[in-house]
Amino acid sequence: MDDKTQTEIEAAAFRGLVEQVQRRTDEQNIDILNVAGYFSICLSMWYLSSAKHRGVDMDYDQATEAVYGMPYGELKKKYQK
Repeated sequence: MDDKTQTEIEAAAFRGLVEQVQRRTDEQNIDILNVAGYFSICLSMWYLSSAKHRGVDMDYDQATEAVYGMPYGELKKKYQK
């Protein structure tokens, strides 16, 4: 598999994962942590790291908003118990 195809596949998988995180607001972060081992927090950090690596000016709040569809503080207030 060439690099371009691999990147396209990874990007599509990532978009699917982000869609799931945004759609399943009933899932508590602790449940996700227990099942997936801190994946949602890491996903935001990986997103931020990838953006910075490519020279994109982004902070953690912007990265979490890209993953959750809203700033983490808002998500926590609205959906986390």
